[in-house]
Amino acid sequence: MKNFLTVGAALMLTTTAATAGGIDRSGQSIGAIFEDGKYVELSYGYVTPSVSGVFTVPAGPAAGLELGSGNVASSYGSAGFAFKTDVNDKVSLALIADQPFGADVTYDELNYPLAGIASQTIGSSAQVKTASITAVGRYKFNENLSVHFGPRYLTASGHYTAVVSGVPQYSSTYSAGSGAGYVAGAAYERKDIALRVALTYSSAVELNLDGSLGDMNATMPQSVNLDFQSGVAANTLVFGSVRWAEWSEGNITDTIAGDLVTWDQDVLTYTLGVGRKFSDTFSGAISVGYEEAQGGLSSNLSPTDGYTSVSVGGTYTMPNGIELTGGVRYIIAGDATTEGIGAEFADNSAVAIGLKVAYTY
Repeated sequence: MKNFLTVGAALMLTTTAATAGGIDRSGQSIGAIFEDGKYVELSYGYVTPSVSGVFTVPAGPAAGLELGSGNVASSYGSAGFAFKTDVNDKVSLALIADQPFGADVTYDELNYPLAGIASQTIGSSAQVKTASITAVGRYKFNENLSVHFGPRYLTASGHYTAVVSGVPQYSSTYSAGSGAGYVAGAAYERKDIALRVALTYSSAVELNLDGSLGDMNATMPQSVNLDFQSGVAANTLVFGSVRWAEWSEGNITDTIAGDLVTWDQDVLTYTLGVGRKFSDTFSGAISVGYEEAQGGLSSNLSPTDGYTSVSVGGTYTMPNGIELTGGVRYIIAGDATTEGIGAEFADNSAVAIGLKVAYTY
């Protein structure tokens, strides 16, 4: 049932910050530590969001006029790498690289106001890029119970530009800064029924970035991932996850411009799927994802609220042990009302693909 798991991993790759709570992108998986033997993987996800909104002028001569934003969310790619090896029959080590958080928003439609009826924000934009390296060690007490722990190193960079009435008001470009955290957790397994339940805690990471004008201070929040899988019939596996992220404690702040982004509530994200082994070389899977809408006002950096998604994928295992996995995900973004003047973002979506090459030796 191993190739079911690679299908599930590819589906998880297609998480999108165009819809995810906070600015989550990867979900911070450490699944590679549970692979058998020596294992290496390369992965890539590409997301094409369509996120637009409308502001309706509430009063005055232009009352009722609808001003559109155009698509404010840019397409983006996200790469990953993992290597895992066994030290002995009880100790395993893994090195995992991903891009866990990010945002890329540009308001380039004329007459779309963020801060006032008469304002124009063409040229306003914000971008956050991150990269993470996690080293994980796993210790098996027996065939069923294990614990895992390791440090995580996160780097970030970005820029923020505000334009009002066509006039640049503020702009700062932030050079790369870094912060450290850790992951810790435990897992229970039963090989005879392909059962695994793994609980992983990721600590918050504080970031301080030097800027060309103001500096950026950011908190990427602590989170908990519960991942599970189990065989339910011959050649059939159920898998899923629950992720909690404390975005109510997350923030992105400029030392001159003040708070760029804050979030009011924590976020829970659910995934449930089923995999089927069709032959010795091919397996497929389908999964659904759900993130409950939080209500209230959403950030202009991520103007959606919750989502529902469906994903399909497949894995082909070559005779030499190389596995090729692909998945596609369609996301229906939850409607949102933004901070400032209450622009309405509705009927938005995203399409994402995930590809992975893995080799066990």
